[in-house]
Amino acid sequence: MWAIAVVMFAVLKAASFWWERGGPASSPRKLAYLFLWPGMDARAFLSAKEVPPPSSREWLAAGFKTVLGIVLLVLATRLEPPLLSGWCAMVGIIFLLHFGAFHLLSCFWRSRGIDAVPLMNRPLLATSVSGFWGRHWNIAFRDLTHRMVFKPVLRRHGGSAAVLAGFLFSGILHELAITVPAGGGYGLPTVFFMIQGVAALVERSAFGKRCGLGASFRGWTFTQGLLALTVALLFPPPFVLRIIYPFLEFLHRPFA
Repeated sequence: MWAIAVVMFAVLKAASFWWERGGPASSPRKLAYLFLWPGMDARAFLSAKEVPPPSSREWLAAGFKTVLGIVLLVLATRLEPPLLSGWCAMVGIIFLLHFGAFHLLSCFWRSRGIDAVPLMNRPLLATSVSGFWGRHWNIAFRDLTHRMVFKPVLRRHGGSAAVLAGFLFSGILHELAITVPAGGGYGLPTVFFMIQGVAALVERSAFGKRCGLGASFRGWTFTQGLLALTVALLFPPPFVLRIIYPFLEFLHRPFA
C-alpha cells in the first residue's frame, strides 16, 4: 500500500508542477515544493506573494493534533477486536499526518512567507457535501482534481458531469491505494465517492435548496450524517484487517 501510495503521490505531484510549468520561482523553492510539501497547489507555493505567519495558537493546535494521532495509535494496540483496533489506528494515522504533521509543515512554510495552506480545514464544520470536499477535506487533492479533471470536463460537458467526473476520479485513485493492495472490497471506494457526487448535485438542486441540504444545521446534518453512514465503503474491512492492522502490529513490535 505504501509503495503504491508513494508512486501515486509522486506522479500527481509531478503533474501538478508540470501543470503550472514550475512558475517563476527559484530552484530551491521548486525543490521544496516537490519534496518538502504535500500540497498540490504549485501556483500558490511558488508565488512571490508573501503570506502572514501563523499564530502561536495555530502552532499549538497543530502540535496537539500530532500528539493526538500518536495517542490513538498507542490506544489501538490495546483494543480488540482487530477491526476496531484497525479503525482506531487508521484515525490515528490521519490525525498524525494530515491533521498534525502536515499542519505543522504548513505553519513552517507560512512562517517563512510561503503560501502553503493547511490541507485540512476544520472538516467537522462543513455544512454541505460540496463544501466538505471542496474547502475542508484534503485541499491538496481538491486542487489537483479541480485543475486536471473538473475544469476540462466543465468546459465540454457542463457542471453536473464535471462534479461526477471529479468524484469518479477520486474513486479510481482510492481503489488503487486501498482495495488493490488489500486484495478485496473492490468497487466500494468508487461507490462511496459516487454517492458523495450525487449528494453534492442533490443539495444544489431545487429540491435540495428547498430542504436546506447545503447550508446551516440541516446542511451540516446531511453532510456529516452521510459521511458517517458511508465511510465504511471507503475503508472496507479487507483494507482495515489486511493493511492497517498488520501495519499497526509492525509499528508495535519493537515496543512489545
